[in-house]
Amino acid sequence: MIKGKSGSSFPILTLSLDFELCWGVFDKVSLDERKNYFLQTRDKAIPALLELFANYGIQATWATVGMLFCDGKEELLQYLPKLQPNYRQHGLSAYKYLQQGPIGKSEADDPFHFAPSLIRHIAAQKGQEIGSHTFSHYYCLEEGQSITAFEADLMAAVEVAAYRGIKVQSLVFPRNQYNEAYLPVCERLGFTAVRGNASSWVWKPEANEKEGRRKRLSRLADSYLNIFGYNSYPTPRFFGAMMDIPASRLLRPYASYLKTAEHLKTERICRDIRYAAQKGHLYHLWWHPHNFGSHTEKNLDNLKRILDCFAACREEYGMQSLHMRGVYEHFQT
Repeated sequence: MIKGKSGSSFPILTLSLDFELCWGVFDKVSLDERKNYFLQTRDKAIPALLELFANYGIQATWATVGMLFCDGKEELLQYLPKLQPNYRQHGLSAYKYLQQGPIGKSEADDPFHFAPSLIRHIAAQKGQEIGSHTFSHYYCLEEGQSITAFEADLMAAVEVAAYRGIKVQSLVFPRNQYNEAYLPVCERLGFTAVRGNASSWVWKPEANEKEGRRKRLSRLADSYLNIFGYNSYPTPRFFGAMMDIPASRLLRPYASYLKTAEHLKTERICRDIRYAAQKGHLYHLWWHPHNFGSHTEKNLDNLKRILDCFAACREEYGMQSLHMRGVYEHFQT
């Protein structure tokens, strides 16, 4: 069973959400094609998620891109670090996109790139932690990035969050490009927990262009069938004073081309959660809020089935919901 220093013992469900809006996908899709998608995310999906979390007593970490804290381009420019990544693939850089992209003057004018009022609303909800997803959706394994540029970027994320009255202590690496060499930087800037990757080879962190089709298809198959195990953990990993709370599974969004297999996906996760509850393990589920921007009701129904499973495990095995900071604090008490 998982135990903190106080001796309390119970299995844990951790949820983390990669909160990015357009900053997470500008290199993959056109904003013009996704405006309704992001508006649906803000206006319907996120309020519904918060309502579900409140109803089920769920804590969650919202790992937020630092640029979203700003209220418009002028304010954003004030926080830009002098040292920026020089990715070989220039199209990956949010800093270069900022110079060329359709960036508005305020959150009201541009709800796709700015969200200070929404962040404030999320932070005000019981059990919701605002974490960091770096300042610019920084890629830690792409050619042209560096540890010094990463530190400047992450420092900007800490500063802009502090300006909004939020101390960010939990970090999620964008695109899961986990880089252990960068953990001392995270610790130096006040972070206490990061989300690592599952141990299977299909989740080994790599640069975008090195992600092979075989690996992507294997991850997809594992979302529906138990190919690579349950991915629950007796304890988090430790790196000095920092804690690595490894991911267990991505909650994939509803896919119409796989609609006949949707039940397999939710059943897979429910079996994972029940296994973790029986073993007294930690189980870490993650997704992006914008994953619910399409097929919103179907995605919410899937999540509700998963939370019903958690509620049953809470009743039967004493499983508890803790966000990333809560997990860290549990092991420090």
